[in-house]
Amino acid sequence: MTYHPKSEFLRVMIERGFLADCTDLQALDDSLMAGTVTAYIGYDATAKSLHVGHLLNIMMLRWLQKTGHRPITLMGGGTTKVGDPSFRSDERPLLDEAQIGENIDGMQQVFARYLSYETDSGAMMLNNAEWLDELKYIEFLRDIGRYFSVNRMLSFESVKSRLDREQSLSFLEFNYMILQAYDFLELNRRYGCTLQMGGSDQWGNIVNGIDLTRRVVGTEVFGLTSPLLTTSDGRKMGKSAGGAIWLNGEMLSPYEFWQFWRNTTDADVGRFLKYYTELPVEECDRLGALAGSEINEAKIILANEVTTLLHGAEAAQAAEATAREVFEKGGAGDDLPTLELATDELGDGISIVQLIVKSGLAKSGKEAKRLIAENGARIDDAPLTDAGLMLDAGALASPIKLSAGKKRHALVKLAE
Repeated sequence: MTYHPKSEFLRVMIERGFLADCTDLQALDDSLMAGTVTAYIGYDATAKSLHVGHLLNIMMLRWLQKTGHRPITLMGGGTTKVGDPSFRSDERPLLDEAQIGENIDGMQQVFARYLSYETDSGAMMLNNAEWLDELKYIEFLRDIGRYFSVNRMLSFESVKSRLDREQSLSFLEFNYMILQAYDFLELNRRYGCTLQMGGSDQWGNIVNGIDLTRRVVGTEVFGLTSPLLTTSDGRKMGKSAGGAIWLNGEMLSPYEFWQFWRNTTDADVGRFLKYYTELPVEECDRLGALAGSEINEAKIILANEVTTLLHGAEAAQAAEATAREVFEKGGAGDDLPTLELATDELGDGISIVQLIVKSGLAKSGKEAKRLIAENGARIDDAPLTDAGLMLDAGALASPIKLSAGKKRHALVKLAE
């Protein structure tokens, strides 16, 4: 990126690697210098929690606010009823109003950790159901639909890739990009919002919103996208062998969240420090360049910084203390993921294979047996070699520690 921005926000975006594309970098820079810019990112309520894949864009909103501008977190109470088809091979399952409402409640908890909604000029939490649910179909087609060219909509990569594979794209899904464009228009009308941000897979949807807003109200508005992240080994960011890395503490413990970052590949440490922490860029580069055992300390700094932002400093310190006890002393630690078994679950006994699955260390009995056969399982730090082992209430009178490999552990104990 050769452009040298005048505004602090764009300087941060470029220096830390957040910027993939912008519709008009110079004009946006001028706008940021001229006064407070209001910007939004939309989040459809498809699950009860956001996950690590959302964290890059949440950090963009945080930097926007830290540099003196106003972020909007737009909950997709309306658009979730349609489902974004971008780069999907099939239609999203449709959720009812109650599920969408529950999901929004869960997602909102996370934003409060990163953004300040307290002051009059603070961040805004909005829900597009407020205007989308009120639309009258014929009026909407006449007032908004006439600005959309089907030829152009079919040319967007997110739609084209689906059609090229001869996979069905429903009329419901085809409407999604019109509704997202309409969100930008409404946010501009109601709140003076002039910038939409999102991942680079949203480029087509963002451009539609810019075109619609300019044509309907004549306002100059902008789009800015972040890169779609993969780890250095090619995996999609935010996915692990155990599934999504959720941001809500009740869906993924702070310790497991901390461990995800501690297990970052060496090659990703510097990049992730720039994206997910507020350490100075020079320090991120220095830590990312460390090698050998020193890079492990950089990973601990990464894990602590990211966990502190989401769960607080105490949770980060507790996770580090538990990890050091587990890995350096072989102890059980106080903060490990814990499986509590009711006595009626035990019956005459429960198999070690079931316990490994129930504790989340394996997805299936087959995977648990393979883990044992390949000498990857341990019980209280001793090798576990008997896949037929049964444990009764006496064996679980005190907690036991199960391990899968060197870095994944869980406690199993009887419920009190």
